[in-house]
Amino acid sequence: MVVGGKTAHRRTDNGGADVSGGVKRVVVFGPESTGKTTLARSLAGHIGEPWAEEFVREFWEVKAGKITAEDLGTIALGQMASEDRAAERARQVVICDTDLLTCVLWNDLLFPGKCPEWMRAEAEARVRATDLFLFCDTDLSWAADPQRCFPDEAGRAMVRRVWREALVGRGQPWVEIAGEGVEREALAREALARLR
Repeated sequence: MVVGGKTAHRRTDNGGADVSGGVKRVVVFGPESTGKTTLARSLAGHIGEPWAEEFVREFWEVKAGKITAEDLGTIALGQMASEDRAAERARQVVICDTDLLTCVLWNDLLFPGKCPEWMRAEAEARVRATDLFLFCDTDLSWAADPQRCFPDEAGRAMVRRVWREALVGRGQPWVEIAGEGVEREALAREALARLR
């Protein structure tokens, strides 16, 4: 079900030119352990378009899991670069495995009060430039991973609420993606087909 319906606005540079290049932006969005990476990779392969990988996964490995508030700007710049590189290679659609808004949400959860204001502003601009969010629900079984934080039922319910409210509160078009395997992928493919 599509919620929202406001037409996505395109970010512009100082001269007012469309910097999106006409490429539609789809963000696979949601809390941890909801199948975002698998879905983003699969959707991109299905439509023959690039996908932007989540930057913080690799960064976390490089930092041996020791991320501090001082790293938040670097993480944001890395995520933005990943998204921008993929968009440059896209013909019609770019699929983003998470986005800068997700970085902001995690910053607020793990480093309260430390998220740089420039990052918040850039995240909001990128949200407005997004044509569709695919909200991955927490109905998948928890997959243990040292990068994940909220494995218990209460924690998963909390992050689901935070991520869902982030979408509802911004009024951008989004579709809830739930179910297992083929069902989950079919919902995402249907939403993508309606967008194209």
